[in-house]
Amino acid sequence: MRHTRKLVAEISAAALVISGAGIALGAATAGADPLSPNCVQTQHIDYNPGISSFWITHTYDKSVEATTAAPGTLVTYKVVVGTTSIGNPYVNSITDYPPPGFGKPVKTKVTAYHFAQGQQSEDVTPEPNNGGWSVNSTGWFVNSGNPVTAEFTYRVPDSIRDGQQVLSGGISVGGTVGVGSGQPNMGVCFTGRGANPGEALLGSLDDGGLGSSQNQLSSTGSVTDIITDVIKRLMGS
Repeated sequence: MRHTRKLVAEISAAALVISGAGIALGAATAGADPLSPNCVQTQHIDYNPGISSFWITHTYDKSVEATTAAPGTLVTYKVVVGTTSIGNPYVNSITDYPPPGFGKPVKTKVTAYHFAQGQQSEDVTPEPNNGGWSVNSTGWFVNSGNPVTAEFTYRVPDSIRDGQQVLSGGISVGGTVGVGSGQPNMGVCFTGRGANPGEALLGSLDDGGLGSSQNQLSSTGSVTDIITDVIKRLMGS
């Protein structure tokens, strides 16, 4: 009976998110402080391996999907390795260096070209690498029309404060034909914020044992995500 009353209370709280608090979600996101000029969401570098390969240019991009994010939500960093030249390197590893205090990625995905199949995505297991997290392969093929993309999704630590600018580290890449490179200055940034009503509700569900800390909202905090997550957690309990 006690568990039933608890579920009823949580469902009622979810209904508040759907009926009224959902309006506040947009306000909370829209009202966030803008990023400073030094807090950028994307970085791009054109890289030439050196005089022995002067005609080859590789490209590296790193981005973070979120402009603002609250503790407990998920943020995804995307690293894209490509080339604008005739060289066709094989990439063996991509390492992402997240902000200090971030834990192991809760999800990692690689999208790469496969012969006769085109671009294919697959979940992969990250490995620790000198303070970062790497994805590894015997060789992802890259040409001018087919980059390889690695996505690293992390949970935002509880220590992140409202208004704090959260700067990541850069990247490193291993592979053939000069594609291997360390790019420590490719840091990207988002701003910490307080949890919006839906995120706070989901946090209370976790505190009550009705969810997993690895199954948080995305940093967008959309009403659809919130409703779906609440229903899944209540049904799963």
